[in-house]
Amino acid sequence: MKKSEILNSMIRILRLSRKPNLEEFRLSLRICLLGIGAIGLFAFIIQLISTLIIGFGG
Repeated sequence: MKKSEILNSMIRILRLSRKPNLEEFRLSLRICLLGIGAIGLFAFIIQLISTLIIGFGG
């Protein structure tokens, strides 16, 4: 793609975009927070398992 085509597609997307209403914003915020929480819980479980397998550093 040429630079002008990329710029035109960016402008087209900005023209079509709109500000979300409060309900859409809350839904997207809830989805993002659930995703972050799930990843954090997964990382915590991995850390806990590795701590139990390796030991408590001593």
